[in-house]
Amino acid sequence: MPQSYRAKFINSLSGFKSANLIGTQSLHGQSNLAIFSSVIHLGASPALVGFIMRPDNAKRHTLNNIISTEQYTINQVSKEFYRKAHQTSARYSQEESEFVQSGLSAHYIDGVYAPFVKESRLKYALKLQDIIHIKRNNTQLIIGEISHLLCENKAIQEDGYIDIESLGTTCISGLDSYHNTTRIKRLSYAKPNRPINDLHINGTSIYSLKDGLPK
Repeated sequence: MPQSYRAKFINSLSGFKSANLIGTQSLHGQSNLAIFSSVIHLGASPALVGFIMRPDNAKRHTLNNIISTEQYTINQVSKEFYRKAHQTSARYSQEESEFVQSGLSAHYIDGVYAPFVKESRLKYALKLQDIIHIKRNNTQLIIGEISHLLCENKAIQEDGYIDIESLGTTCISGLDSYHNTTRIKRLSYAKPNRPINDLHINGTSIYSLKDGLPK
């Protein structure tokens, strides 16, 4: 396949992916912002999150800043600013801030060196824990532990579930297609020989008469 066709084709195979902006700052105070669709959950205790960096070279400003400061932020993209978020994928020079070029606002809090995206409604800061090199394609898995989290209270449910759909969170398919989401159902924890039940958003079960009472 031609390279451009192959990139779009293979990137579409994994389906819908989260859309996140990763914010960093150099030791000299130069802010940087880049969109990623490879953020993944790695564990809850400790709270670890990973993402994939493409093959390393001297122009990877995000990676260079993470290595030098060991801090970065992950900011979920919502439908209100997905176009601005996409603009951060352009190849700006190290002296140019994607915050400025995209029209997004940098937001800082005490105890976190890296900038947040002010417009993001769910965002968290991380401290670098590990970088794992993947030999086959020369990419790197960046692993961080969450240190701070900022989220609109209305989205956090009684059982700890975060209703990201209520925040207008978008997702990505392929390299350049952005999507709204529509929840089908929340489902109960699966156990052998026990029917699966629908859940309210707050985590309480909705039992149907045909399923019988919970055991």
